[in-house]
Amino acid sequence: MDEAVYSQKQKEEEEKYEARCKRCGSCCGAASGDVCTRLSKDDAGRYYCTVYDTRIGQQKTISGVEFSCVPIRYLRDKLPFKDCAYYKDGQEDPGCF
Repeated sequence: MDEAVYSQKQKEEEEKYEARCKRCGSCCGAASGDVCTRLSKDDAGRYYCTVYDTRIGQQKTISGVEFSCVPIRYLRDKLPFKDCAYYKDGQEDPGCF
């Protein structure tokens, strides 16, 4: 497989993975109430990150707790939120990479 084909495949897989998100906000603290300061809600009630493309790294919650934002795939064993599209019944969805 040449590099261009491989890059395109990676992009497509990432887009499919990202599209699974239901925008519940659980991974950003919506379930706990101490949300990331970058978390916002649209008119339809879906959560989104205001700095999504540059979110990785140090962030803060509304109470001032600092944390390191990482891609969801690194949190799969730490986010047993039933609303998260990447989990089923509190278990990691085998479709996640």
